[in-house]
Amino acid sequence: MDLDFIFKWFILPLLIFLSRIFDVSFGTLRVILITKGYKYIAPILGFFEVLLWITVAAQLINNVNNFLYYVAYAGGFAFGTFVGIKIESKLSIGTVIFRIMAQGDSTKLLDKFQEMKYGVTKIQGFGSRGPVDVIFTIVKRKKIDDVITIIKEFNPKSFYTIEDIKFASHTGFMPEDNKKINLYRKLYKPHRKSK
Repeated sequence: MDLDFIFKWFILPLLIFLSRIFDVSFGTLRVILITKGYKYIAPILGFFEVLLWITVAAQLINNVNNFLYYVAYAGGFAFGTFVGIKIESKLSIGTVIFRIMAQGDSTKLLDKFQEMKYGVTKIQGFGSRGPVDVIFTIVKRKKIDDVITIIKEFNPKSFYTIEDIKFASHTGFMPEDNKKINLYRKLYKPHRKSK
C-alpha cells in the first residue's frame, strides 16, 4: 500500500470523523450554554465549531467521490452529539427545582435540608392517598444525587420530580461548595437583564 492510498482511505476519513465529533460536541455544548444564559462562552465555542465544520466541509467538497468521507462525516455527527450531551452532563451546569410530595411526617426531611443549608418551601397538598407535604427546593445540578440520597433516607416513600431552571432571581439559598470568589464564575456566569 502506498502512502496516498492510506491517507485517502484511512487517515482522512478518521480525521473527518474526529473533527465532526469535536465540531458537533462544541455545537451541542454551545446550544446548552445559550439556553442556560452563558452568553460569553457560547460565541467562543461557536467560533471553533464553525472553524472545524468549514475545514471538514472543504475536504468533502474536494473529494466528492469517496463515500467513506460521507460515512465518517455522518458518524462523527452522531457520535459528536452523544459526546456533547455526555460532557454537559458531567459539567452539571445550571440549577434545578425539586418538587417533593412527602408522605407522612416530613419533619426529619425538612430538618436535614436545613442542616445542609438548602432553602426549602413547604405547602400542604392533597394527593390521591390523602394529605401530603409539598416541598420545593432549588439546587445546583451537581447536587442532584445528594438531594436524592437525602430524600431516600429521610422520607423514602416520597414522590419527586426534577426540572431545569433557566433563571432564579436569588441564589443565596443554595449552599456553595467554595466561598472564595472565582474569577471565572464572576466573568462568565449567566447574565440576565432585569425587567
